[in-house]
Amino acid sequence: MSVRPLFIASIGNPSPAYTNTLHSAGHTVLDHLRNWLLLPPFSKSRSGFFSASPDFTLWQSPSLMNVSGKPVATAWRTFLSSLSNPQERNAARLVVVHDELELALGKIKLRDSGSARGHNGLKSVMQALPPGLDFTRVGVGIGRPPTRDSRAVAAYVMKKMTSQEVQIMADAAGQVSEVAREMARGVR
Repeated sequence: MSVRPLFIASIGNPSPAYTNTLHSAGHTVLDHLRNWLLLPPFSKSRSGFFSASPDFTLWQSPSLMNVSGKPVATAWRTFLSSLSNPQERNAARLVVVHDELELALGKIKLRDSGSARGHNGLKSVMQALPPGLDFTRVGVGIGRPPTRDSRAVAAYVMKKMTSQEVQIMADAAGQVSEVAREMARGVR
């Protein structure tokens, strides 16, 4: 039984065209997180793709990464309105899973506040949410190309992952599942 209902949202680019691209690492991790948490397959809703249990709701943004804020904010409000108990609504936590260039492939980093640090998807989310709403960010490392040239970086993040890289993301989802369970219990 959870102490805190979790709404875990991934941002990335939409399927099927961008499935398993590095820029959509958040979606790839969420796909595997669903398995780790023993949740049902994702279903399409008006606001995205979701899979839920009493303790966890996973949701994938259907929009392009850089304009994902409004869909995340809408889905978060819908989630909160689905909680009948005011104490549950107050305890609920938004978690956003996203790609992170500054981390090695498959490494995860949690942050509860701070700037978007140049991540346009996070900027969009932060602009769309109510001011002052803290949410947990789970950055999933995708590594960085050797150059910082913006065209090279754009090409790098849009490349499809190899099967080995997808497996690394599946392993990262195991780490995220441990964090999610701790958060749901109120330990983290």
